[in-house]
Amino acid sequence: MHTPTLMPPRRRGRPPKSRDALTDTRELLLRAGLETLTEKGFATAGLDEILGRVGVPKGSFYHYFASKEAFGLALIERYAHFFARKLDRHLLCAELTPLARVQAFVDDAQAGMARYDYRRGCLIGNLGQEMGALPESFRAQLQAVFADWQARLAACLRLAQQADEMSVTADAEQLAAFFWIGWEGAVLRAKLAQSAEPLTVFARFFLAGLPR
Repeated sequence: MHTPTLMPPRRRGRPPKSRDALTDTRELLLRAGLETLTEKGFATAGLDEILGRVGVPKGSFYHYFASKEAFGLALIERYAHFFARKLDRHLLCAELTPLARVQAFVDDAQAGMARYDYRRGCLIGNLGQEMGALPESFRAQLQAVFADWQARLAACLRLAQQADEMSVTADAEQLAAFFWIGWEGAVLRAKLAQSAEPLTVFARFFLAGLPR
């Protein structure tokens, strides 16, 4: 019996010239989206601006993403992976004590914001602030990213307890949650003030306030 070959559904938009072109253009769109959305909100960022950065016609966008919502979810995933690698680079650095690793992350973040003249902040924090105007599908993904960051920091704080840098009775998970709640506010204030001072102040008081 002959089984017919099922053809995949036709996608909207102008088709790419090759599989490599599809991969490369999708990557360019994601990079342009990250650059744009670390500077401004998802609701206010137009597709035309993002497409203009990479020279992709609007008619081709839907060949790579089914909708702006799908694009946003892909951006959250991409940023989450990028930031997790950054956190691991600092929080798992065996050459530093655990609390020095936290400070190293802060120093790196300060340098990164200064490099872009405090125009860029945290994509996850930016989206969280405008959740009321975003697709509901973003909520669970954003919460999962924050939970992952908290878990990574909590693990570092537990190492600090083992190294006698922190009291063993301290709640590492709650302290990690407190850090990210305050850190996102400090990033927002740093963008507003165009200064690293809010990051410095928050990190100083967080580290000084850890139970010894």
